[in-house]
Amino acid sequence: MSQYKVVEKFISINGEGSFAGQLAVFIRFYGCNLDCSYCDTAWANNENTSFSIMTEAQIYHYIKETGIKNVTLTGGEPLLNPEMIQLIQVLAGDSELHVEIETNGSIDLSIFMKISNPPTFTMDYKLPGSFMESKMLNSNFWLLTKKDTVKFVVGDIEDLDCAREIITKNQLISKCHVYISTVFGKIGLDEVVEYMIKNTMNGITLQLQMHKVIWDPNRRGV
Repeated sequence: MSQYKVVEKFISINGEGSFAGQLAVFIRFYGCNLDCSYCDTAWANNENTSFSIMTEAQIYHYIKETGIKNVTLTGGEPLLNPEMIQLIQVLAGDSELHVEIETNGSIDLSIFMKISNPPTFTMDYKLPGSFMESKMLNSNFWLLTKKDTVKFVVGDIEDLDCAREIITKNQLISKCHVYISTVFGKIGLDEVVEYMIKNTMNGITLQLQMHKVIWDPNRRGV
């Protein structure tokens, strides 16, 4: 039985993505291989952060006990654990669950796409303002399907320019959902809308981080 470092598990609503506003059970895993300038879960990667060791059986039992059908595996970077595929296979075997994995764009997704009933991926593309763009694995774009999402977190116009270029170059609108989110408090939502209008960005969704609107932006467990 594999073991996983879990820093949080809780029920809330999906704050963003194609299931935004729906209930979900979240499992947050310890550790990340990136250090984004705007990271809002950096605490989960700190070496002093406490975590619980759980097996896939324990995680699955917790999820089923909640009665919630949407499951979000997040971090940190959940796919850093080489045994994560075993947990995903367990969850994928339950047809009642809809499993979403939030991943940071630097991990090869090809092995996970081979799973029977693969999960939904919400994959970030780290823009210049994150200082992590060099870590992105662009080959992942060609693995994504209509149920998956690429998310761009923008902090300024340079980030928006970069996102638009990446979306066009990789024909993302025809491959998957495409979302733009903002670095909280750094760029105005109205600026993003005006940019989208100016550049006729059809098929792209501006999303709010609903959990940061409902609760304090720094609150955990939501």
